[in-house]
Amino acid sequence: MNNQHNTVLTTIHQRRSIGKLVLPVPSDDELATALQAAFAAPDHKQLKPWKFTVLTGQALIEFGKVLLQAEEANVPANTLDDTARQKLLNMPMRAPMIITVATDIKEHEKVPPFEQLLSAGAAIQNLLLALESLGYHTVWRTGPLCNEPLVKAHFDVADKDTICGFVYVGSSDVQMPARESIDINDFVTFCD
Repeated sequence: MNNQHNTVLTTIHQRRSIGKLVLPVPSDDELATALQAAFAAPDHKQLKPWKFTVLTGQALIEFGKVLLQAEEANVPANTLDDTARQKLLNMPMRAPMIITVATDIKEHEKVPPFEQLLSAGAAIQNLLLALESLGYHTVWRTGPLCNEPLVKAHFDVADKDTICGFVYVGSSDVQMPARESIDINDFVTFCD
């Protein structure tokens, strides 16, 4: 089989995380297309065990404030210097769009919570690949504040659920080096 002209495989192999992104971001139609791809992730019993929140503009600034508040709740009073405070406020500004993905675990006798969590991860991967195929770049971020109570409350994520990632979205002219080849035999056992 000739894989050189397989656009799906090409997108998978060429996708790279790029940390600093700028405008433009996907149009409404492009974003809807990418989200539909995310929703096509493996999803046993079609529970849709995830929720997505798209942030742009002022919502990114508000998210930075929430990150700062969450950090302040975790450290002794007055221990954050101005540089650390500004860094937290600026974190969401590294991209013009952030898509937050969290689980929305459903009670189901045949679909345990871990399987629903994996479905959310698969949805994120589909989203990354769809956006890449549309000409945009992404980086999937989490970090120590990802599931702090203030952050979860900001995104209306229940205690039982998990924020799986913040997908930073935008454009970049950065040329990433080719991905190094991996010997699959280091990670795969073949059994007859």
